[in-house]
Amino acid sequence: MIRINDTIQIEDWELSEQFVRSSGPGGQNVNKVSSAVQLRFEAERSPNLPGPVKARLKRLAGRRWTKEGAVIISAESHRSQALNRELAEQKLVDLIRKALEVPKRRVKTRPTLASKRRRLDGKTQRGQVKMLRGKVTDE
Repeated sequence: MIRINDTIQIEDWELSEQFVRSSGPGGQNVNKVSSAVQLRFEAERSPNLPGPVKARLKRLAGRRWTKEGAVIISAESHRSQALNRELAEQKLVDLIRKALEVPKRRVKTRPTLASKRRRLDGKTQRGQVKMLRGKVTDE
């Protein structure tokens, strides 16, 4: 069981891991040992995650979210399975904690009259500079 915070924890049945060959460091050993881990979290079926958190998790996971509603986390930076397993679990915890944060609602604001005037004055000055770049006539 992985504890996310005081109220949310991930049960063991929601996780499955698969070890595959890593593309990272290891020399000739990399061809013999499956040290990379792919951690699969059944997020859509998880009873511990509320609906809004699942929606934010889906958006944050991006292409790591499968059609079946699972999140697949890969870790292959270490040469040992144990370290890669811990790294994958930590990545999953960080992702879920980020999904738990409720984003602030954006409050629409209108530009002030002074800022509109400053913008238009800047455009006028810029236009004057460009107009002065024209051909010089002999008068």
